[in-house]
Amino acid sequence: MTATVEQVRSLPVAVALPAERALFIRRTYAHLAGAVGLFVGLEYVLLPSSFAKAMMQFVSTSRYSWLMILGGFMAAGWLARTMIAGAKTRSMQYAGLGVYVVAEALIFIPLLYIAVYFSSPKVLPSAALITAALFTGLSAVAITTRKDFSFLGGILTVGGVIALGLIVAGVIFGFNLGLAFSGGMVLLAAGSILYDTSKIVRDYSTDDYVGASLQLFASVMLMFWYVLRIMMRVSRR
Repeated sequence: MTATVEQVRSLPVAVALPAERALFIRRTYAHLAGAVGLFVGLEYVLLPSSFAKAMMQFVSTSRYSWLMILGGFMAAGWLARTMIAGAKTRSMQYAGLGVYVVAEALIFIPLLYIAVYFSSPKVLPSAALITAALFTGLSAVAITTRKDFSFLGGILTVGGVIALGLIVAGVIFGFNLGLAFSGGMVLLAAGSILYDTSKIVRDYSTDDYVGASLQLFASVMLMFWYVLRIMMRVSRR
């Protein structure tokens, strides 16, 4: 018996028809581009505003303010993923993606504020280009080779827990994690991109492109954060 189009679309991407698989990938990356565009638009509006200055004052009053921001960001990430996973409508999925993009935009304000107003003009565009190039290359490897990168899951989990512990310890005890840590986090983000790309073309169904774009967006933003930190540090030398 031949499956209908709707039945095919509900299949995992790995066993879907080539045309449906290609459509899923296009939709996923189109939504990722939309999320990045929304992030850029929000930062364009927020960075020159009094809100950005107020947020800079907030993070400068106490080192513990970063823990509050981190906690809020983690809560927003959990909410966004929950909204998408339990969504019964496409609009609810978009709402979840929107919540996550807004959370990323808010947490990036202090770092981007310093990069824009107190660093070399070349720092921000260079970090964006490096991140885009790395993401494109890693995604191409994962998609074209169709290699199963699921073995990275455990490594990324352990690495993420260790990184979170170091970040919290750095905030509490007031020590700088330095370039080595930022380089390690870029590697962690690279592993996340390989893992997430492999996972979405293996485990996701062809109508889950909004959730897939959220996963990739999270990995891209993680990489961009630490590439930007490295560029800022190097530019001061």
